[in-house]
Amino acid sequence: MRILALERPVVDTTDSDCTSLLRAEAMKAWELYTQGIIRELYFRPDTHEAILLLECADLQEAHRVIASLPLVEHNLIRFEVIPLGPYTGFERLHAHTPEQRDGTR
Repeated sequence: MRILALERPVVDTTDSDCTSLLRAEAMKAWELYTQGIIRELYFRPDTHEAILLLECADLQEAHRVIASLPLVEHNLIRFEVIPLGPYTGFERLHAHTPEQRDGTR
């Protein structure tokens, strides 16, 4: 299952609060990346918040993965976790209207 995880700010947290854990955070992200759990990882240039695309069995696994990040463990960042599914809108291209089915149009 593909999961989108969007970093969200934690009130009263500053960049200097996170400094001592940044190397551990990067190492954990690298570990998860090499395991195929983190598929893509980005920073928003406007806010410097992380965006992760995860591959997990389910939402519970995604929450466990996110909770294992050092900055999350220390309540310095949090993530909104969003399940993703396949886009089904293309099915409309092959749907028939009632007029098309009876041959009147």
